[in-house]
Amino acid sequence: MLKKIFVLLFISTLSIVKAQDNVPDLLSIPGPIEYDGTEYFLSWSKPMSKTLFRQQYLPIDERIEDFTQLLDFSFFNKEIEMELAVRQKVEGIQERGKKDKFAKVNVIESPDGAEYIVDYFISESPEKGDSYIEYNVYRFKNYTNGTDKSFLILAHAKRMYGDLKSSAKSLARQRDHLITTMIEFKIPEIKIAPQN
Repeated sequence: MLKKIFVLLFISTLSIVKAQDNVPDLLSIPGPIEYDGTEYFLSWSKPMSKTLFRQQYLPIDERIEDFTQLLDFSFFNKEIEMELAVRQKVEGIQERGKKDKFAKVNVIESPDGAEYIVDYFISESPEKGDSYIEYNVYRFKNYTNGTDKSFLILAHAKRMYGDLKSSAKSLARQRDHLITTMIEFKIPEIKIAPQN
């Protein structure tokens, strides 16, 4: 079950439906969210299951079909084994690397072991549309509130379209800044909104 969830998280960035107006805020996060000097607006949300709630944010002038930056909150209202989640993410990228020569993945553990950062590159060369390189930074974090345990995967994706080799070099030069931004980002309080 857990493996299925992470497979869905991995591929869904590529297959999310078009951004909607009046998207319900399932996680009660006040918006817009400022991240690395850019304002992100809620563009998509969905309860993926009884325990997983996802929301995606885009800059105001972007669309999911051809975005250059995206924020994704995947919130589980149950305890998740963080090391297993990280390992599954890493293995997914390593598997993709068999067909995607740009797919590379790294893992950073916080000094206190309370959080992990997984960052990786992937590429796509669709039959229709432009080829792109995508750089993702995932932050894995457990929460404890009294006896309630929950788990968050916060992700930032940055895409560059066109020549894959030069785009990969450009994104690689931004890597340190993008990782530092994710580590230093103050995660807003998350509270699951009542479901209708």
